[in-house]
Amino acid sequence: MSWLDGIPLPLIILVCLTLGLAPFSPEPHIWEKLKMLFSGELTRPIDIFDFLLHGSPFILLILKLIRSFTVQ
Repeated sequence: MSWLDGIPLPLIILVCLTLGLAPFSPEPHIWEKLKMLFSGELTRPIDIFDFLLHGSPFILLILKLIRSFTVQ
């Protein structure tokens, strides 16, 4: 996971705020897809792809934060 060390944390946060939350109205896509996931409606391939696309910046952010606190 050394490739993760090369990505600056501010860049990951910026990507989370833009791609992760876009479009901003009527509600962020990731929030809509999470609601679909928990209600069992996330079944169409386009919705699954959309969920992975908008969720990947947050996964990167979580991994980066875990790595920065565990590897010193």
